[in-house]
Amino acid sequence: MPPIPWNGGSFIIHLNTTQKTGKKMHQDEIKSLFDQQAANYDAQWAKTAPIRNCLHLLLGSVFAELPVNANILCVGVGTGDELIYLANRNPGWTFTAVDPSVGMLNICRQRTEKEGVASRCVFHEGYLSSLPAIAKYDAATCFLVSQFILDEAERCGFFAEIAARLKPHGILASSDLASDIQSQEYDVLLRAWMHMMSAADISQKAIERMRKAYANDVGVLPPTKVMEIIKAGGFELPVQFFQSGLIHAWASKRAGENSK
Repeated sequence: MPPIPWNGGSFIIHLNTTQKTGKKMHQDEIKSLFDQQAANYDAQWAKTAPIRNCLHLLLGSVFAELPVNANILCVGVGTGDELIYLANRNPGWTFTAVDPSVGMLNICRQRTEKEGVASRCVFHEGYLSSLPAIAKYDAATCFLVSQFILDEAERCGFFAEIAARLKPHGILASSDLASDIQSQEYDVLLRAWMHMMSAADISQKAIERMRKAYANDVGVLPPTKVMEIIKAGGFELPVQFFQSGLIHAWASKRAGENSK
């Protein structure tokens, strides 16, 4: 599967111990791919940084009312962009970085050491299901991850796992590729998105693989449908706070025990 631009993490498919061996093999293949790409990953997507920077700016606003000692869960942290952004601006916050790719996680660790924030981070090579349930988190990030879970029930379950890790009314900031792929709007956005990839010096071969992946390997759904899935996973109705091309981002709070 080709990479997705500046994917916040290589946490591609949620690991569920009940999944069949075939799915796990596919998962391992993707993990291996990201391990191979880790060293050059940030350089490859450097020219798409303005999108990432805008998302992080707004992410800071979404998390602005968190306590000064907030504990943040970064699901599919990849090379650590959002973690480093938040850590540099909130010296009292601590972070748990989760990613199955040892290559990506090592880059993340190196970057946090360079930035002087590694002492506030816990690094977990694996998936949410293997993360020890030691603490509840004030907030979580999950950027460009759930879109790779094609089964709707499993995608809901993925968000339910995040909700279970959060404190009551903890905040989730998540993003995914989203659009109604049957609409004319999608055709316009997809063409613009591919032109942007070309301007970012992504090879035409890689762009064509990406176009095919969006059609076959990525759960690109209408934004309203993604919102329904997040809500079904145990969150209050998400609020969209960002869009750039096909990328949409939502903020949502863990629903209370009596919420439907």
